[in-house]
Amino acid sequence: MNTEAITPGAFDQMTARPSKLWGLPAIAKALGCGVDKVRALALHPEVPIYRPAGAGTYFAHRAELEAWLRSKPSRDVAHSTTAREPLIG
Repeated sequence: MNTEAITPGAFDQMTARPSKLWGLPAIAKALGCGVDKVRALALHPEVPIYRPAGAGTYFAHRAELEAWLRSKPSRDVAHSTTAREPLIG
């Protein structure tokens, strides 16, 4: 059995997740919701989900999504009932 201590840097590297999330399924998984909800959230300019002009693929940065979620009230934004429901305030 190998009992060498692992360094914090090595641990971070072993457990690192991709910082850029490509496609609705990856973003949905990170948010814990469905792809339809992600598509609806992407319509709101304050939500950091992007779809470049002329591109068919959505993307998001994990750190931006996490910061956005932390800035929300304690209610569960990812599972709100309608796309037209206000996300802020």
